[in-house]
Amino acid sequence: MQSAVIDSPAREPVDARARLPRLDPLLLLAVIGLVACSIYTIWTATEGDVEGSPYHYVIRQSIYAAVGFALMLAAATFDYSRLRELKMGVYAGMIGSIGLVFLVATATRGSKRWIELPFFRFQPSELGKVLLIVALAGFVVDRSRRLEERDTTSRIMLLALVPAMLVVAQPDLGTGLVYVAIALALLFVAGTRWTHFAALGGLGAVAVALVLVAAPAVGVDVLKPYQVDRLTAFVDRGDDPQGQGYQLEQSVTAIGSGRRTGRGADGATQTKLDFLPEHHTDFIFSVVGETFGFLGAAFVLGLYALLIWRALHILTIAKNLYGALIAGGVVAMLIFQIFVNVGMTIGIMPITGVTLPLMSFGGSSVIVTFLAIGLLQSIHAQAREIAEVKGRQLIA
Repeated sequence: MQSAVIDSPAREPVDARARLPRLDPLLLLAVIGLVACSIYTIWTATEGDVEGSPYHYVIRQSIYAAVGFALMLAAATFDYSRLRELKMGVYAGMIGSIGLVFLVATATRGSKRWIELPFFRFQPSELGKVLLIVALAGFVVDRSRRLEERDTTSRIMLLALVPAMLVVAQPDLGTGLVYVAIALALLFVAGTRWTHFAALGGLGAVAVALVLVAAPAVGVDVLKPYQVDRLTAFVDRGDDPQGQGYQLEQSVTAIGSGRRTGRGADGATQTKLDFLPEHHTDFIFSVVGETFGFLGAAFVLGLYALLIWRALHILTIAKNLYGALIAGGVVAMLIFQIFVNVGMTIGIMPITGVTLPLMSFGGSSVIVTFLAIGLLQSIHAQAREIAEVKGRQLIA
């Protein structure tokens, strides 16, 4: 898809606060709705998890949402086009923050992903998603006249694969795959030839075969054994129901037991009795399915549909190619996470630890998603500014 968006911004108002009334109200509605669903679902799922503190997770999620909302408004008033000039620094900062994890992070459940801060655990790989979008979009714009060259596609994918492999080494396979999805989306929005995607698909298939088949055959384990088991458990989840298939079995059972209207907060035994693991993070959609049933799950998915629709609309009205690429990267990030997370809870995708945007508990995930939404709002506000200026010029 060759972008027809112009690449030179028009003159804009100096007062950034004037952009706030130009925010996309439907996008804002979807975000507020998802956060409200998140807080209520977390409350129903975790009120008995911390003895003597039934609102432990709710209070923290509310604080994360408030901080994220403030950062979203700040990002919405910022001229995103200026970030293009900072792409080298942004990329270097992303690599540095991800690399810092290996030096200062402490292992939790065999993974080094978080840096301990006074009030919450910061996960650099989450922030890396937005930083990668901002940096890669700048690199793509710089080579927008050379998109037909294989060298351009190779460079963009290499720039994404470097941080992706660092994240996979933490190990965090799910987030690493998000980085790859972002890079592919940016190439697609920019108008890269389909033959390049076909070649990338072939290389991807070869890489999967090497990682899952060839390397283990000669005694080299690229992925951790539990990661391989999780990737294959969804194919036949009944093969090891008490082992790697346990999480998937409990998730499917929880969602199925919710039926049409759900079992209610008190009757959601899979959640309340802790049969469902990670019910406030990775498997929060399973809690929605059990507690509120098909109708509740459909409502949440409807909010996500509204979110994606408005994000795609913003992509089409962006004032320049850089804005369209940022919007495309954010859309890819959101769609990939939603599809993988919901898919793994219902048994059609492997369990990779990908969180559900704005729903799963977690400071880094919530705040970074709000930052991404803030960039979308900035693109929308500035596109409306230009439309209004042109309208006044026509009237004059």
